[in-house]
Amino acid sequence: MCGIAGYFGGNIAPERGADHLRRMVAALRHRGPDGEGILLRADAGLAHTRLSIVGLADGAQPMATEDEALALSFNGEIFNYVELRDDLTARGRSFRTTSDTEVLLAAFAERGPACLPDFNGDFAFAIHDAKNRRLVLARDRMGVRPLFYTQHEGALFFASEIAALLALPGMVAEIDPVALDQIFTLWCPIPPRTAYRNIFELPPGHLMTVEDGRQTVRPWWQLSFPDRGDIQPAGRFESQVEELRALLADATRLRLRADVPVGSYLSGGIDSSVIAALAARTVTRGLRTFSLTFRSEEHDESAWQRQMAATLDAQADSVECTAEAIACHLPAVMGHIERPILRTAPVPLHLLAARVRERGMKVVLTGEGADEIFAGYDLFREARVRRFCGRQPASVHRPRLFQRLYPYLPGLKQQTPEYLARFFAFGSEALDDPLYSHRPRFRSTAAAKLFFSPGLKEALGDYDAAEDLAAQLPADFRRWHPLHQAQYLETAFLLPGYILSSQGDRVMMANAVEGRFPFLDPRVVSFAAGLAPDAKLLGLREKHILKEAARGLVPAAIIDRPKQPYRAPDSESFAAPHTPAYLDAVLSPERLTDNGLFNVPAVGKLKEKVLKGQVSGFRDNAAFIGILSTQLLRGTDATRSTETASSIRIS
Repeated sequence: MCGIAGYFGGNIAPERGADHLRRMVAALRHRGPDGEGILLRADAGLAHTRLSIVGLADGAQPMATEDEALALSFNGEIFNYVELRDDLTARGRSFRTTSDTEVLLAAFAERGPACLPDFNGDFAFAIHDAKNRRLVLARDRMGVRPLFYTQHEGALFFASEIAALLALPGMVAEIDPVALDQIFTLWCPIPPRTAYRNIFELPPGHLMTVEDGRQTVRPWWQLSFPDRGDIQPAGRFESQVEELRALLADATRLRLRADVPVGSYLSGGIDSSVIAALAARTVTRGLRTFSLTFRSEEHDESAWQRQMAATLDAQADSVECTAEAIACHLPAVMGHIERPILRTAPVPLHLLAARVRERGMKVVLTGEGADEIFAGYDLFREARVRRFCGRQPASVHRPRLFQRLYPYLPGLKQQTPEYLARFFAFGSEALDDPLYSHRPRFRSTAAAKLFFSPGLKEALGDYDAAEDLAAQLPADFRRWHPLHQAQYLETAFLLPGYILSSQGDRVMMANAVEGRFPFLDPRVVSFAAGLAPDAKLLGLREKHILKEAARGLVPAAIIDRPKQPYRAPDSESFAAPHTPAYLDAVLSPERLTDNGLFNVPAVGKLKEKVLKGQVSGFRDNAAFIGILSTQLLRGTDATRSTETASSIRIS
């Protein structure tokens, strides 16, 4: 795990190129504190900061082939590198190092981009081909590892984080209004757009080739599901349970490959518990687990964490995250996330990664991805109930099903069927709407745009982020089962755009900690996509097949407990008496006016509600965190923009 940076083209003088690379490396040093390297070539420069995990003594980068035809800067891990190296050796390749980096380089030298499907790993890399005067950028299937790029001084610059690009002389950090609208609707920008104008993200599973002044971006892998008519009934369910258990065991085994100790996050839910249990069966010494606890009952899962840690006889460590800590650390976290957020959830995970590093560890396994690929989120169950109710919109009994969906929201228990029908908006939307499953989320989130400034609203005009997303769905999307459509939206969009970035890579690598995700092994993802919908969501029982596969690994009490999604205190973290000192300055009328993005009087009223602890609804919570995080992000820009409300424009 590392940070990469570089440039290609532009006739940049070597001295200037070296200075650019040094600036970018300095901005990425937290990602790779164990070493760094810079390689200058005739028309390119590559840079690398190293977090040494595999090939500790001989994996330094940038790395070139023996004939120097190819040079590589690589962030991530190729987990099946041992098997790939054996295959390449059998075909006559020799190796100078024990690293997965050299295996990637040799595979590319052998087959070019056609080698990408062979990699079981999380990666973002750049390869400079000196012979063909070409640059190739690639990113892993699920979007675990980030890669950003921009045009500057006539060259293509790329880096693992936007901060490295903003470190270049003359680069300007300018918030993209369309990206802001997307975040305040969809929770994250639609790639290749980022929060910053003219800085782009290579989408997950994509490959970029730069040659002869042209950039070509294409997918090398895409998530797909069977056509609705091709879905096979779940007739061999028992054998599928065994197959899943074997796949997860091997995915976990591969992700324990490291020349340093590997720990595991333990949330108290089934996903992390399964992974920890499989890891505990493999590690030679006792497994170390790391957990988050909260003082508020609605957020805390410590009782389940203790039960699972005791079952595994693990060496358990935990971090209690207070509301005060969330408010205190949010500014620093925003400097790493590099995009506005609507929830404070990344902050506790940043503190948890810091604890991992304090304990001398660099690698942890986590349960991310299970909710997406095995239909674990409440959203999937809610969409099923909405469709069921929508077929008989006049029913007074069907809306009662919504009360079973959210046991951690007791207020729903007291609501009337009429209220539930209005709140969940069933019967008012076309059942064949490709975004049907996500419309309530998008609608409730977009309500926070009430706080946009008049100038921003005018600049955005009639732009609709949800329709923009719908227009970019795969051609065969409408042929999929409704559950698979919902899973695609979560897995291909929100997972890389928020979960694996803001709550994953960015807060982990801020502390030089690598996260590994067995549920996102490509074999597991492919297996899950091919399952019949009822194998994943049986009635209202989420993650049905995973729960059956967990029998014997995880206590029944954890398998069968009601789902409690990971959340953290939001606006209540900023209420008096623990309001952070920076809040007045960041949300001052002057600062808000200077940035020109939000309605100053409306934000002032919202801030007063927050200080008094009077914010309770989702809209105001999301709006407050979104506004605050955007303002904080503007304060951390390497070069402040002079943009005002009247100068906002759309591109």
